[in-house]
Amino acid sequence: MADFNKVLTPGDYEKGELNVVIEIPTGSNHKIEWDREHACFMLDRVEPMAFAKPCNYGFIPQTLDEDGDELDVLMITDQPLTTGIWMQARILGVMKFVDGGEVDDKIICVPLDDRNNGDKYQKLEDLPAQTLKQIEFHFNHYKDLKKPGTTEVKAFEGLSTAKKVISASIKRYLEQHPDLAFKQEAEKFAENIKTSTEKFFNNLDNPDTSTKKTK
Repeated sequence: MADFNKVLTPGDYEKGELNVVIEIPTGSNHKIEWDREHACFMLDRVEPMAFAKPCNYGFIPQTLDEDGDELDVLMITDQPLTTGIWMQARILGVMKFVDGGEVDDKIICVPLDDRNNGDKYQKLEDLPAQTLKQIEFHFNHYKDLKKPGTTEVKAFEGLSTAKKVISASIKRYLEQHPDLAFKQEAEKFAENIKTSTEKFFNNLDNPDTSTKKTK
């Protein structure tokens, strides 16, 4: 199995797009997690069926949230997705969440290309209110049988806040992987040189003739 943190980037989050890896399908009570050390999925635990996931659950590669894990994603789809797939997603917003006193925010997404519903979900407000209520209820109570009162949904916020959370998570990841950070900076530098060179030679081939000579 590929190591998703090596073969995938977070995606172009500034454009509102992400690469997302799915861990848990909608309706599953299996707490499946990505094991970074072994680069594979593992079953962490089996939850009570009363607390099966109300939506697909996954993560953004090359990110680290404040709890030390990859930044989580709540992926809204009409049908359950399969553990282990990766997909391109549209960012709708973020669920601000605290688990055991630690920040554990969840980015809310939908598929980037959903031809079944015509890409009708473009922003957080487009989601049915009942969907957000079910998600909020689940995360406020899914640990009640073992650790009651340890989780709290603070708020649902939109795209701009989600981008800030994602940016901070990418920064944390790069701080722990300076080799990757150096590689990305080198690639940006090379791309800038390429763009500047192409612009220079394009100007040579197409000189500005709009300026009239004066006698």
